[in-house]
Amino acid sequence: MTFLERNTRKVRRAKPLVACFSALALLVIAASCSGRASKPAAAWTLHVERIESPAGEASAEPQLTASADGAILSWLENAGSETRLMFAERSLSRRSGAAAQASGWSEPRVVASGDDFFENWADLPSVARLRDGHGTLVAHWPRRSAPTASGYDVELATSADDGHTWSRPFSPHHDGTKTQHGFASMFALPGSATPFGLVWLDGRATTPAANPDDDAVGEMTLRSARYDAAWHQQADEAVDLRVCDCCPTATAVTADGVVVAYRDRSADEIRDISVTRLVGGRWTDPVPVHKDGWRIDGCPVNGPALSASGRDVALAWFSAPDDQGHAFVAFSRDSGATFGAPIRVDEAGALGRVSVELIPDGSAVVSWIELAGGKAAFTVRRIAPGGERSPAVTVAEITGRRSSSYPRMVRGDHEIVFAWIGGDSSSVQTAIARLP
Repeated sequence: MTFLERNTRKVRRAKPLVACFSALALLVIAASCSGRASKPAAAWTLHVERIESPAGEASAEPQLTASADGAILSWLENAGSETRLMFAERSLSRRSGAAAQASGWSEPRVVASGDDFFENWADLPSVARLRDGHGTLVAHWPRRSAPTASGYDVELATSADDGHTWSRPFSPHHDGTKTQHGFASMFALPGSATPFGLVWLDGRATTPAANPDDDAVGEMTLRSARYDAAWHQQADEAVDLRVCDCCPTATAVTADGVVVAYRDRSADEIRDISVTRLVGGRWTDPVPVHKDGWRIDGCPVNGPALSASGRDVALAWFSAPDDQGHAFVAFSRDSGATFGAPIRVDEAGALGRVSVELIPDGSAVVSWIELAGGKAAFTVRRIAPGGERSPAVTVAEITGRRSSSYPRMVRGDHEIVFAWIGGDSSSVQTAIARLP
């Protein structure tokens, strides 16, 4: 058994928000510099600037989504025995004849609250703004459905008034099983008869173990649902009938429709990244992005990331064949139908937890957790489709009990926005970097 296999775990169990992160044991993964040789660094740099976070001290699980004007940050925050899903929006104010200037984060608002949230450092809730002509906000979060470790549901809510009020929660799945439903990723299809949809990992075919410390038995599946403009559900369908149990999913919208990336799972435990696309109202057969051949008997809790612009797609992921962890990115010019060869992202080694954003010149900005000398850092760099890599830039050092959090990155308006767990209070921190 390799080091990665010994330290791989499933994360279905809900824990208190302030104590749901593993220790630094994972950070000692030693990775060699093997992999595809990169081309000389491109002349491109980022200057990362810390900005005041709208999140309070008892905050965790940050997520970022792009909006029409900037970015939306969501997070979970403890308030006594209650957990709250909160969000704030960062937009740019424009003046006639002048460049856009940042107006900062808006005042935080509460989406939902309760004492039955399923709090998990890798299964992140989110808030997104649809481009439906009305600026509708949609949120999703996991809520416990049973006392068993794997019993929780995906819940959705919408807002038509910038998050001042929210609809009653509703769920995209109706199987009624007290099993895992989580790791959801939303997507919007402007102009479509079904302008909103999502995918999630669904455990309806599994049987929860009698002991909460044990894993469920059976196949985890990937499912999808879509809604029309009146929020009537139009589809609830299986996408893949055997997938990795607890790796986050990713979605992006191309000029040709939706593309979804996730960690697949073969019969002999190969857990490479696969892609499916929504074409003509149907999901295509899953296709591996690259045959890494990572065989691992357990979930690495490390999902892919997607970004799309027109028919261009960038996909980033983590893989560790031979117990050597690295981050990669690959590019597609046909809406995710095919991808080029993977380009290595990290320097010495990686813990993964990737994000990716395409920028106007066709290259991608990729973030990941870099591992070097027994230390971890939230790191970012630009990678061109031809393989040229800019110098790596450290956003923040990753230390302490929250070293296993999921740092996030999104492209706002003329800037990149970052969110992670850090600081003296181990709370949600934010930073920006102006695009050159």
